[in-house]
Amino acid sequence: MEAGPVPAAVLLPLFMKNGEYHILFTKRTTHLTHHSGEISFPGGRCEPSDRDSADTATREAWEEVGIDPADVEILGELDDCHSIHNYLVTPVVGIFPENYVLTVNDAEIERLIEVPLSHFSEPGVYRVEYWDHKGIKNYPMYFYLYGDDEIWGLTARILKNFLDVLWGVEQAGEESEQF
Repeated sequence: MEAGPVPAAVLLPLFMKNGEYHILFTKRTTHLTHHSGEISFPGGRCEPSDRDSADTATREAWEEVGIDPADVEILGELDDCHSIHNYLVTPVVGIFPENYVLTVNDAEIERLIEVPLSHFSEPGVYRVEYWDHKGIKNYPMYFYLYGDDEIWGLTARILKNFLDVLWGVEQAGEESEQF
């Protein structure tokens, strides 16, 4: 019998730059076991010492990109998401200060990607494909482009949920809860 999903959390980190909110993404190094080379949010599995999902998300952001948990204002959580690697991921939305000096853990992170929030409303940035996934027909797979980078998979699903909540957009047949 397969064990239940492993609890995990990610931080959807927002910050101001040039008078506009941006989202911070990481591009993972290619030598990692899971999600190597993919674009993601800082995050990971919950540890016994973590009080809650926000604790996990901010601890991981500290380890991966050097954002001190004390410097993150937590806005709330989005809907939990199941990953293909049997994790139950809680996305935590938080804001960190403008002009923050980040320290990248180069064992895990190849580079940082800072995307203006307004970019996601531009034509041609977003697309959805319908895949057959784990016996589910027409499973929606979301994609967002930023320059040569493509955000997809769990990160794109979390991003779409965030944008739906933020902009009040609901796709037919899908639900998003306010955070």
